[in-house]
Amino acid sequence: MPAAPILLLEETDSTNADARRRAEAGETGPLWIVARRQTAGRGRRGREWASEGGNLFATLLTTTRKAPAEAAQVTFVAALAIADLLDAWAPPSLVTIKWPNDVMLAGEKASGVLVESGAHETGGLWLAVGIGVNLAHAPEGTERPATALVHHLRGDVLTPPTVEAAAAALAETFAVWMDRWETLGFQPVLDAWQARTPGLDGPAVARLGRETVEGRAEGVAPDGALKLRLADGSLRLISAGDVFFGEAA
Repeated sequence: MPAAPILLLEETDSTNADARRRAEAGETGPLWIVARRQTAGRGRRGREWASEGGNLFATLLTTTRKAPAEAAQVTFVAALAIADLLDAWAPPSLVTIKWPNDVMLAGEKASGVLVESGAHETGGLWLAVGIGVNLAHAPEGTERPATALVHHLRGDVLTPPTVEAAAAALAETFAVWMDRWETLGFQPVLDAWQARTPGLDGPAVARLGRETVEGRAEGVAPDGALKLRLADGSLRLISAGDVFFGEAA
């Protein structure tokens, strides 16, 4: 599967919003929308996403015939693609994933993923796979420590990639994992994702909007949902939310 073409914008409100507008106007993609600056970047659960220049703000607009629950697995594809991107400039031993899709450098958040979707006029769903990667700057004042690639470069690497270079690398790594998902199904994606994701077998706290639940993570279900064993012995499947692992939980 070839990498999708890249449209590089100097500025937009948010690359996800741009993708949504294009999808609702009938575009199907696949197309990467990349912006040097965002004026209204968004993270999960409506949070603002800091949009400092030099970082990567990208959204893949594409369409799928998969059912919504299956289409949501693209978030795992995105996490693996980001991890492979960071591997090219940072020591791979520093690159991990925190369930479900935060990619970390030395245990601190270096990226985020926001997937949005809707019904497309041609049938099926449009997907906007939004990806932000801290290449040159990390936001301050975040709930959990954030970092940027510039602070974790390999010894043979002098500078982080430009926005153009990072976008091209992401398009390539994403195409590889998208092809595996489309041709081989979710299991190979999930296996690779689990290999990069520590903390799936220890203490965990999940914040789920109106409630917070504590327990012990027992891996993930076949669809990628986190299995959380509660104090009363019951098993709770967590499909979305903020989850913190280990003693830091």
